[in-house]
This record gives sequence, structure tokens and C-alpha cells, in this order.
Amino acid sequence: MTTIADRISIAQSRINQAAQNCSRSPDEINLLAVSKTKPISDIIAAYQAGQRQFGENYVQEGETKINALQADYPDIEWHFIGPLQSNKTKIVAEHFDWMHTLSRGKIAQRLHEQRPSNKSPLNVCIQVNISQEESKSGINSANFADVATLALTIASLPHLKLRGLMAIPTATDDVQLQQQEFSQLKQLFDQLKQQYPSVDTLSMGMSGDMDIAIANGSTMVRIGSAIFGQR
Repeated sequence: MTTIADRISIAQSRINQAAQNCSRSPDEINLLAVSKTKPISDIIAAYQAGQRQFGENYVQEGETKINALQADYPDIEWHFIGPLQSNKTKIVAEHFDWMHTLSRGKIAQRLHEQRPSNKSPLNVCIQVNISQEESKSGINSANFADVATLALTIASLPHLKLRGLMAIPTATDDVQLQQQEFSQLKQLFDQLKQQYPSVDTLSMGMSGDMDIAIANGSTMVRIGSAIFGQR
């Protein structure tokens, strides 16, 4: 039976191979281990295998894990990657290092106001609804002006740091559609990067589509089941 350490090693090998296939350096691509619904013991096992970046989708669950692990594992970098209601912003502002799913100025303002002044600015990615599905959050990908407007708001808030874009593409085996959506997000990312020097993160790609995401410039892949097993 494969261990979490084995599966992290396999995921890292896949990243390395995908990077090599498109003449990129594997050092440009971060592995974000998505630990939502998984026990603290799994996070510790991944940590002991060298993993430092973890993604959580649920505010309270993430807060519980952070509080439990902070003293012994202070170098874990915590990423919030789920939908965020305005009444839960304080927990993310106070506990997390990254927020990947920002799509509204109101949430940006609240995160800024609630970020403790003794912490470094909260790293944020703007979520783009690249598939334009009504069930998904994010700014409509057809309109860079909306991305630019939110970016301008974020840039005016000193307790936030704009790092890039994030998307959840269509759940499909259609490689052409995956390619099209990832390529579109990369174009938006390149436009944003020209305006803001802090922008360096393109958070796209999961267990099933990381190869195409990396070929299209992803700098952070979000891997859950391939590391921790099915939920």
C-alpha cells in the first residue's frame, strides 16, 4: 500500500515530467496539497515527507487545523481555496497566509480591515470563472476589465498583496476544452502581470489536468485525492 509520502513523491515526479515536456523548470511550479476533510495526522505525514503548502476549503475546519498545528509546525503555509462568505472573512484574515478565491471588492475590503497588523499582508489570487458556469464563483473570464477593477482595489489595500489568478476549469475529459480554458487564463494572467510586479502566481490544475495546466503556465497545482486518497 502506498503511503502519503509515496504519493507526494509521485505527484512531484508528475510535475517534474510535465515541466520537462514543455521546457519549463520544475522549480517554477508549487505543489499545493489539498487537505480538506482529511485528519491532522495526514497533514503531519505530508509535512514529514517535506510538504509545506496546504489548501483548505472550509473556514472552520481550516481554523481548527491551523490552531492545532501552529505551535509545532509554524512553517506550514496555509491557503484558503474555498468559497468565502462575508461573515467568515475574519477567520481567513487572521489565520491563513493565502486566499485564492477573491472575486468581490467587498470581501477584499473586509479581509484588509481584519488582517492583524503584526502579520505580513494576506496573499490573494483573484478567482476567474474561466468556464463561465453559473454554479461557479469568480469573475467572468470574458471581461479583463472586471479583473483589472478588482486588482486596482486590492492594490490600494496595504494588508493585502495581489499575487495572481486562480480558476477551476470545466470538469471534463475534453483535452481541447481544457487547453482552451487554461490558455485563456494564462492570457489574463500575462495582462495582469504587466500592470502589477507582485503578480507571480497562476493557481490552476488539479490531479486530473495538471499536465495541461503546467503546459499553459501554471505555477501552482492543487492536488488532493492523488496525495490523500479519495474522500
